[in-house]
Amino acid sequence: MNYRHSFHAGNHADVLKHAILLRMVRLMQRKDAPLCYLDSHAGTALYDLQGEDASRTGEYLDGIGRLWTRDDLPELLVDYRDAVARHNPGGELRLYPGSPQLVADVLREQDRMILSELHPDDALTLKNHFADEPGIAVHQRDGYQLPKAFLPVAEKRALWLLDPPFEKPDDLQRCLAAVQVGIQRMRQTVIALWYPIKDQRLLREFYQRIGAAGLPKVLRVELNVRPADTSLGLNGSGLMLINPPWPLWEELEQSLPWLAAQLAQSGSGGWRMDWLAGEP
Repeated sequence: MNYRHSFHAGNHADVLKHAILLRMVRLMQRKDAPLCYLDSHAGTALYDLQGEDASRTGEYLDGIGRLWTRDDLPELLVDYRDAVARHNPGGELRLYPGSPQLVADVLREQDRMILSELHPDDALTLKNHFADEPGIAVHQRDGYQLPKAFLPVAEKRALWLLDPPFEKPDDLQRCLAAVQVGIQRMRQTVIALWYPIKDQRLLREFYQRIGAAGLPKVLRVELNVRPADTSLGLNGSGLMLINPPWPLWEELEQSLPWLAAQLAQSGSGGWRMDWLAGEP
């Protein structure tokens, strides 16, 4: 409960996570059928990049800051950058929308959103922010309990972002257990599980376990801004995408090399995308 995303908003991990999340929503909304979006570690809706927390780290400068004024973005990243720009109408990069706000901005009348946030201050901020939105429910609770509490959903179509702060050494195992529960309760759930690239030993074990977990389809997407074994902290991040909508992987093949080159912080950036289970 010590983690506050306000220090890291808009960094390279957010760029990867939010660009893909927004694209997944868009692809799922090609069908008129209602969609339920679930966010198990929601944080807050908007972050002030010129506020005390973000200014202290300056991480956004090497994330959304590198894309903000570019006119050569791949299509997938144009939509993401434009989504951020809607909250900065003057042209100056000041506010960064978190995942709840990015999705709320594109919710249709038939769609619904369930947000879970454990930190009491952030949960209250989130509740107040969406107080006038009848299709958005905010709960202060442990995000790992979300699948048991809310799946299956009445809409029969769900997109779940699982994005914990990774403050504890067993968070990867807890993520996998939560994903397995979610798929058991509603097999067609589309899940985006974000994880940091830090400890290679833990990640190798995680890869093996998720590949052997009996999940329907698992697409691994990773972006490194530094070599994976560098001891400087967050060298990159990844998403395990369970049941990803087509043609997301084809679009990512076009976008990831460009993004890795633009966000590299030491030498050349790197990326990886492959199927750990159920390749189409």
